[in-house]
Amino acid sequence: MTEAAITVAGARTDNYPSRLGLPAQFLQRLDPVVYARDSSGPVSTAQLAQYEEKGFFILEDVFSNTQIGALQDEQKKLRAAARNSADESRIPEPGDSTLRSIFAIHASNKVFSRLAGDPRLVDIARFLLDDDVYVHQSRLNYKPGFRGREFYWHSDFETWHVEDGMPRMRALSMSIVLTENSPSNGPLMLIPGSHKRYVACDGSTPQDHFRQSLRRQEYGIPPDDLITQLVKEGGIVAVDARPGSVIVFDCNTMHGSNGNITPFPRANVFIVYNAINNQVGDPYCDRPPRPEYLCTRQSIRPLDTCEGVILGE
Repeated sequence: MTEAAITVAGARTDNYPSRLGLPAQFLQRLDPVVYARDSSGPVSTAQLAQYEEKGFFILEDVFSNTQIGALQDEQKKLRAAARNSADESRIPEPGDSTLRSIFAIHASNKVFSRLAGDPRLVDIARFLLDDDVYVHQSRLNYKPGFRGREFYWHSDFETWHVEDGMPRMRALSMSIVLTENSPSNGPLMLIPGSHKRYVACDGSTPQDHFRQSLRRQEYGIPPDDLITQLVKEGGIVAVDARPGSVIVFDCNTMHGSNGNITPFPRANVFIVYNAINNQVGDPYCDRPPRPEYLCTRQSIRPLDTCEGVILGE
C-alpha cells in the first residue's frame, strides 16, 4: 500500500489527494475509525468492535411501525410533490424522469428535520465521532420496482473531500430503512474492511460534476481491480433489513447497490453526520463548491437533541 501522498492546495495540506490525473491507488487512512475515548456509550461493545473492524453495523427495530408509517407517508408526499417541481435538489434517474433522490430533506421538511435530530441517532454519531455533530447532507433515495437503477461502488468521503472540502474522515452516514431491504431488490451493499484504506481515484473533476454524478457517477469511482482486491479481502454484505432498522457506516466504507428489477420498491433515508471540528472548507479540486443542498455550509451548528423531538406514537 502506498504511503498517503501529501500535496498543498493553497495554504492547506491535502491528506487524501485524489483525481489529480495520477493512476488510482490505495493510500493509508490517517484518521481513527472510532473516536470515542471509551466503550461506554449508546452502542454495544460488539457493535463498536464491528464498526472498527468492518466499517458498519446494523441496528434493528430502532423505529416503531407507527413511526415508520409516518415517515413512509411523508416520503410519499415528497415524491408526489417532486413530480411537478423543477427544484435542483430533486434528482431523476439517468435516462428518464423517474425520481431517484431528494436532497436536503432535513432543511426543507419538518418531519425529516425531527428525524435528523432524534437522540437515538445523534447520540450514536456524537459518541463514535467524539464531538458535537451537524448534518452535512441528507437525502431520500428511491429505488422503484422494475426500473430502479444502480448506485455504483464509491466511498462517500472521496467525494466529500474532493468536491466539498471535508478535511478528515470524521463523519458517518445513517440509513433509516423505510421499506423492506432484501438481497433481491437492490439493497445497500458494503465491503467490510474497505474503510481502512483510501482509494485515490484517477481522472479529474469536470465542471459542475454534481449535475451528472448524482444520476450516474463516472469520476471518483475506483477501478475494477481495486474493487476486486477489496472484495477478495472483505467480501460483500448485502443488507437484509426490515423497516425501522438503521444502518450506520463510516464515511470511507466502500458501498453501492444493484438495480431493482423486482416488483418491490426500496426507499431509505440517508443522514450524514459530520463532526463540528471537521467542517468543510474550499474543495480540494479546482472547482467551485457544490450547492447547499448537497453540502451544508451556510447553517452549520451543533445539533441539539432537545430540538430533535422523537417521532411520536
